[in-house]
Amino acid sequence: MKRGSLRLRLGLAAAGLIALALVLAGVGLTLIFDRVLDARTADGLDRTAKLIAGQVALAPDGTLTLPREPPDSRFFAPYGGLYWQVDRQVDPQGERAGGPALRSRSLWDRGLGTVPDTAQEPAVGDLAGPDGGTLIAVTRRVSIPANGANAALAVTVAEDRRDLAESRATFLRLLVPSLGALFVALTLAMSLFVRRALAPFRTLRADLAAIHAGTRARLPESFPEEVRPLVADLNRLLDAQERDLERARTGAGDMAHGLKTPLAVLDALARRTEGRHPALAAEIAEQAQAMGRQVERTLARARAASGGLRRRACPVAPALARVVGALKRLPEGEALRWEIAAADELAFPGDEGDLTEILGNLLDNARKWAHRRIRVSGGMRGGESRLVLEDDGPGMSEAAIAGIARGRRWDETRPGTGFGIAIARDLAEGAGARMQFGRSDLGGLRVEMRWPVPES
Repeated sequence: MKRGSLRLRLGLAAAGLIALALVLAGVGLTLIFDRVLDARTADGLDRTAKLIAGQVALAPDGTLTLPREPPDSRFFAPYGGLYWQVDRQVDPQGERAGGPALRSRSLWDRGLGTVPDTAQEPAVGDLAGPDGGTLIAVTRRVSIPANGANAALAVTVAEDRRDLAESRATFLRLLVPSLGALFVALTLAMSLFVRRALAPFRTLRADLAAIHAGTRARLPESFPEEVRPLVADLNRLLDAQERDLERARTGAGDMAHGLKTPLAVLDALARRTEGRHPALAAEIAEQAQAMGRQVERTLARARAASGGLRRRACPVAPALARVVGALKRLPEGEALRWEIAAADELAFPGDEGDLTEILGNLLDNARKWAHRRIRVSGGMRGGESRLVLEDDGPGMSEAAIAGIARGRRWDETRPGTGFGIAIARDLAEGAGARMQFGRSDLGGLRVEMRWPVPES
């Protein structure tokens, strides 16, 4: 795809938006995972706190006892990451008012604070750990009977957040590749979607190519609603162009017909004065012929331009055979060796009359200058059609080739006006063909025409 491609722009924009959406989704999922993980951890810690609160009791001497500690092995390993503690007489600020406290062996010789009291039971928050880490803690405040009264207790259970960080890292290790795979899948899906969405424009391009090739006159109306206004405008443009070309063709024809009478008068005057003023008669005749050829060239251009909208591909081989057959009957035509090798499937994207005039002008020029051989070859290769005409004559210089566009004669020793090849090139370009001139390996002029293979 080219840099300015609409498909590339839409694809890059879609990929960027997909990437941004997935990044935001990843951040959101990570935040949600952290919230859920904290909630599940706090719920587990609260269950442990309830278990401890249901078993704690006061001995006759007022000390706290816990007949059976929670079975998790981390409660027994020093700084094992999971801790519990039971405090007596807790004030509203969460500090112990007095009395010894029960705590897990994992706290070793350190104490564990309590989460400040909140309106919601249990209280959940962060506390400083015994080894300098951060703990997520749950404090549940309960009261138990003691010597005919109630003793207020605070049961705190906490877990090191570093253990939670490992779970978060595992989640991210799974999340990032999953989002990457999702990005690839969504980008491919969006690429297919963009390609499908731009399909009407590819169809429009193919229909326009068919119009250029002459196999279709107008664009069809079977396009999506969003593209129909563009199709309607293009059809109106084609109608307007056809009308303008028809007016131009009519004007050129009128001009040509209007000049025929003055040219005929000039020719008659030349013949009438030939006996008395031969030089003047020759000059008048020459100018009249030049004007006549100029009129022919103008008509050829008008015909080529107006035929561009409704061209039909015509086979080259039959037209070539007819032209060569006619030229062989002209002076010096039978003495030449004509080597014709044009593929049967070779088709010219223009009118058969235009093709005949192109071949006639080019081959007649070759007939005039060739010594012994004229070679014509044609075929299709690489999506292009090619037709090459060569002769073994003296050829043309680069300056003479450049003068073809201006209709100048490069050698006055042969009859002609110098417009034949120029007319052939005008007709070829009007049909969408490119014409190149050079020197043939036979020694003479080499003319090559190339055009895209017409659509069937």
